[in-house]
Amino acid sequence: MAISVDTVYQRVLAVLNKEQRGYLTPQEFNLFANQAQRDIFEQYFYDINQFSRLHGNDTEYSDMLNILNEKISIFEAEGAVVGGTTLPNNLYRLGTVKVLYTDPYRDAQEQKLIEAERVNKNEYLYILRSPLAAPTVDRPIYIRDENGIRVYGPSQLTIGVTCNYIKIPTDVEWNYTMVLGVPQYNASTSTNFQLHESEEPELVEKILELSGLLLKDPGVYQIANQEELERIQQEKA
Repeated sequence: MAISVDTVYQRVLAVLNKEQRGYLTPQEFNLFANQAQRDIFEQYFYDINQFSRLHGNDTEYSDMLNILNEKISIFEAEGAVVGGTTLPNNLYRLGTVKVLYTDPYRDAQEQKLIEAERVNKNEYLYILRSPLAAPTVDRPIYIRDENGIRVYGPSQLTIGVTCNYIKIPTDVEWNYTMVLGVPQYNASTSTNFQLHESEEPELVEKILELSGLLLKDPGVYQIANQEELERIQQEKA
């Protein structure tokens, strides 16, 4: 379930209005909303690295690695690797690369999907010099570079290449139509947050912190920071 961009905006405005700290325009909010969403999203991977070093617990709904993986699962996707080289344009982290072949030992209609092994460029040079290590139908390989990937296997048998990956969150937008000179929320042209619904409080806090910098008002930052500390304490209780 997506987090409503309008709900978050109204909560941010409510805090600013309550404290008479100023007004955040839709354009400013959209900028901060995307920054906040990206910060929270990228923090998942640092947290996974940290918690993977610790022993988990046997409680199904409180193990931090399970919780983080659930939040990241929203962004799991599968897509075509165009021409066997060009990765999806919304890719954040690459997962499994798979090669679809026609099976050379069966009827031409038979197909097999094989996971490709990633190798670095130095390993690839070694493989080229060793006929016994050459890529086959059962062991395709690929290398990653600045242009995408390069897959190696029996090219005459290759039907296509796909990959599993983590996609970048879609940009958030609070869009509106003007009514008597006042922007009114337009749900049909707006884009909600893609983050897990449990992230709504942190989104509000981060956007308020950024708003405090824009308004040059340390009080706004302090309010958001205090709410963040209270939320963290509640989570640890």
